[in-house]
Amino acid sequence: MLKIAKLTDYGTLVMTTLARAPSSMLNAQELAARSHVAAPTVAKLLKLLVKGGLVESTRGVHGGYRLARSADEITVADVVSALEGPIAITACALHGGGCTIEGSCTSRSNWRLIDDAIRQALSAVTLAEMAAPRVAAVARVKPAVSLRSMSQAAD
Repeated sequence: MLKIAKLTDYGTLVMTTLARAPSSMLNAQELAARSHVAAPTVAKLLKLLVKGGLVESTRGVHGGYRLARSADEITVADVVSALEGPIAITACALHGGGCTIEGSCTSRSNWRLIDDAIRQALSAVTLAEMAAPRVAAVARVKPAVSLRSMSQAAD
């Protein structure tokens, strides 16, 4: 099964919580309460999201956290990349050198196509859409790209 890490799933919840309160500065405890994610996990996520440039932090009595950009400008790909690093299904598709059969592998270029398709799909969904009610999000889902069309575009 292909799946994102649990921390990334929780990070998306924290980000959508921030997206639903764009004019507010929320502290870690408020984010934990609103997102139902444990406070230590929220604190860990906030450090990574600030480092990734997706969240801003302000210190002080009226400090807290907010999105660094509009929720319309942040994609799910941005969140995944900030929390997990580059999006790649296999290590060789991202960078070579770690496999003993790399020179004769006939699948590597196809894994790159799959990586591109996944990246495009995650880039097509904004944080604003993730924060929207479920009915609106389901109505929007369409296949973003096919491997065949990507292969033809690469030729």
